[in-house]
Amino acid sequence: MARGAREGRGGQGLARVAVVVRAGAAPLWWCGVFAAGVGVLPPGFTGRRIGVMAGAALFIVAAAVVALTRRRRYTALVHGAARAGKHDVLQDRAVTVRNWRRGHRWWLLSAFAVALGSAFVLPAAGGMLLAGTGTGLRLKAAWLGRREKTGEQLVWLRVDWLDRRGGGPARKTVKAYRGTGIAAGDAAPGGARRRTAALV
Repeated sequence: MARGAREGRGGQGLARVAVVVRAGAAPLWWCGVFAAGVGVLPPGFTGRRIGVMAGAALFIVAAAVVALTRRRRYTALVHGAARAGKHDVLQDRAVTVRNWRRGHRWWLLSAFAVALGSAFVLPAAGGMLLAGTGTGLRLKAAWLGRREKTGEQLVWLRVDWLDRRGGGPARKTVKAYRGTGIAAGDAAPGGARRRTAALV
């Protein structure tokens, strides 16, 4: 199976599920960290202490909710994954990540702006919420990676079943996943870059 984004010889373009999930983790984390760092400067309506305490609670809740949401759906799709065909085209990790981040760039900017603005009410809380969301995505990708290792197969989905922003790997329009050997593609279980290519 060749790598890339195009279909050929009757095959279909496939994107790694874990890579799609993980794609938003880093930008959300760093936007959140920066927003929290700047947001702690103004005293806000509630004061810094209350803001930071509320932010810590929001961080934990967001990470847990994002990490646990739709696990049953993912599990069912992973269990039902059919073997990918020899003419299916495996999309590179960098392409999948770039598509997600380009598709969500305005959403990320808006979320960052809202997090900064919220600091005048609850200092740092909005940024910590964003960081918690990014952490939750990383935890979900790691959970998928453990399932991939246990099942000894990587899971993929058709590129054309993703939404227009390059996300939604478990939405209703996704009918099934595909499976490949554990060494296929250029991303390790869980969606991180393979250590042979670069350090995570």
